[in-house]
Amino acid sequence: MKVTDELKREHQGIELMLAILQAVSTRLKQGQPVAQDHLTGIMEFLTVFVDKCHHGKEEDFLFPALEAAGVPREGGPIGVMLKEHEQGRVLVSRLKDALAALESGDVSNDARVQVIVGKYVALLSQHIVKENTVLFPMADGKLDANSDMQLVKAFERLEKERIGVGKHEEFHALLHRLRNKYVD
Repeated sequence: MKVTDELKREHQGIELMLAILQAVSTRLKQGQPVAQDHLTGIMEFLTVFVDKCHHGKEEDFLFPALEAAGVPREGGPIGVMLKEHEQGRVLVSRLKDALAALESGDVSNDARVQVIVGKYVALLSQHIVKENTVLFPMADGKLDANSDMQLVKAFERLEKERIGVGKHEEFHALLHRLRNKYVD
């Protein structure tokens, strides 16, 4: 298995969460209730799984390996991906604030939630396409089998250290529960 295959599988989970997030946003816009634990789970997924785990694997290991293989950071796909990761962090922070205000009864934040969700979903959707169609094929061509194996090990270590043993599986269970509730 190539290291990029793991990242592509993670993209599938992220895309499912984006669909769930859009459905939840629509419910909120229509004045329908959304369980607080669902919102909490979504925000944890976005901050822990997407950012600390997935983006962490890319930023701490894949991107440096690509740079070592001759792919420039500035003016190339790595720089673009890093900029988009940062934009995503800003949007998630804004979403967290808007949801907290909405939960405290400030319904004026409903429109703010809709705008932020729209921007975040659009950003991550096109980001995933770029990685899957440009960056990952480039990585597959630049990284030899030994580098790939080292990255797989580094990814496993990151998951254990940053999110903890079993947390990946908990996030998948969350995805399935929320998919059944909001998407299917």
